[in-house]
Amino acid sequence: MEKRILCVGQPPPAFAGAAPPAEPAVQLVAASHPVEALKRLYGETFEGVYVSSEFFRKALPLGKLLQNVQILDALADGVLLLDSELNILWANQRVRQWSKVPKLEGVNFYTALGNPEILGPDYSPFATALATGQPSSCRLRSEENRYFQVHAALLPESQPSSPYLLVTLRDVTEEVLQDQKLHALHQAGMELADLKPEELTQMSVEERIELLKANILHYTKDVLHYDVVEIRLLDPKTGELRPLLAEGMDPEAAQRVLYAQPQGNGVTGFVAATGKSYLCDNTAEDPLYLPGVKGARSSMTVPLIFGDKVIGTFNVESPKAHAFSESDLQFMEIFTRQIAAALNTLELLVAEKASGLEAVHGAIALPMDEILNDAVYLREHCTDQPSEILECICRILRNARDIKQLIYQVGEQMAPAEAHPLPLPTPEYPLLKGRKVLVVDADKNARSHAHRLLDRLGCIVDTAIDGKSGLCLVRTMLSDGGYDVILADDRLPDMNGYQFMMELRELLGDPVPLILMIPILTYDEDHSIIHARQAGLKAVVFKPVDLEKLLPAVERIVSLRTAVVSASP
Repeated sequence: MEKRILCVGQPPPAFAGAAPPAEPAVQLVAASHPVEALKRLYGETFEGVYVSSEFFRKALPLGKLLQNVQILDALADGVLLLDSELNILWANQRVRQWSKVPKLEGVNFYTALGNPEILGPDYSPFATALATGQPSSCRLRSEENRYFQVHAALLPESQPSSPYLLVTLRDVTEEVLQDQKLHALHQAGMELADLKPEELTQMSVEERIELLKANILHYTKDVLHYDVVEIRLLDPKTGELRPLLAEGMDPEAAQRVLYAQPQGNGVTGFVAATGKSYLCDNTAEDPLYLPGVKGARSSMTVPLIFGDKVIGTFNVESPKAHAFSESDLQFMEIFTRQIAAALNTLELLVAEKASGLEAVHGAIALPMDEILNDAVYLREHCTDQPSEILECICRILRNARDIKQLIYQVGEQMAPAEAHPLPLPTPEYPLLKGRKVLVVDADKNARSHAHRLLDRLGCIVDTAIDGKSGLCLVRTMLSDGGYDVILADDRLPDMNGYQFMMELRELLGDPVPLILMIPILTYDEDHSIIHARQAGLKAVVFKPVDLEKLLPAVERIVSLRTAVVSASP
């Protein structure tokens, strides 16, 4: 059987002639350069390799590379040799594991990695290395969302006519994802604490707290991927840790009375008392742990710290033992710093709650609506009374509405200068000036919020607590032209949004000037919204409602109603 010998460089003199008769035939396979030899070694079988002295005298690294392929194959990083066309001449085992191509020799580098996206900083690292002779780097992202750091350098003593590139490839996916997570947490924290003055005038403290809780929950699930979350705030006077948010917790655990004490109050009490984070790797073996959710096997609890004071705790739980790492703990501590800052801002808002326009609305606007509702009720149910009494009721109605027109103006004058250093401009929406708006919602905060949003625009706002009261107000206003817009919660105490819409249609005909308000992330189990849309509902907004979302819907309803009234004979 003929033996094959790979000969790199000039063959030795002993092989210059024919082989001795007693010896089996020897076939010399010539390779003019070690790179070519390396390529042949991975594609063919040889009995041995001969390297001429000219390559050793030049101390060419590839001469040694041929002797250390096994070492390169054991590296955690990828190593490749590329020709000037970026075709792979050789690659170690790590690259072969990352690539889906069965045979890499002769395959383009980018093709071997599934044509990844080049992220820079050098968008042509191989061209740079070939053109300048200087090393260059870049980062790649594959379709599987894997990230690689590429370093390319011209092979020493490469011939100008046939240059080669020595390339190293490192998987930096974990580092990149950690950086992305940090950035996402930073952005989440900025949004949590972003309480703009113009928003404060439009939302009550309670609404801001609810919005903050919703944001915390959203970012905890979206960025940190935790589904069981509990936040407690520390009462500095009593030391009690009062529940603020409990998602996925057992009801008994969520309402459990806990104090900031290191013993007898679970992990939460210990963290609040010491100001130190705590990883509970196995709930069955941890003496501090108190059950929070059925089946929890591990938990992570972090103090909410603002400045140097503990203001509460943040706890997450998992059905897996040892589910949380030190890295998870670090991310949680970063996130909770932002949460603490946002909660501290809300604490300052509570102190401001009783001032200015907020106080006026709380003390006058809603009680005036109650007077209005009572007067409407009397007018509808006392039709057999003498005309003087009926006229008195009508005067009460007119006076109540007139007084409400002054509420916002009075509140603006009462607002302390330190609460808002700069006067907030009232937006101009001529289409809404003087429009009559009815808000039907059982939530007192929602009705108060409607006043703050719409009074500023010059609207005449009435509110009702349920569908029946709302319909009474609608009937009473018919003689005065009716309401231009009616905003109603989809889940009223006595009827759903679709049922309320059908009652309005009986009174007003089409189109019904109705906007339904839907609590965000609420399942429409009785398909009220679907039925209402099929019946001609023109607009829907989500709660908590902000001015930017509400205005287009209100303007649309007003425009439709104006067009219908103008077309009527």
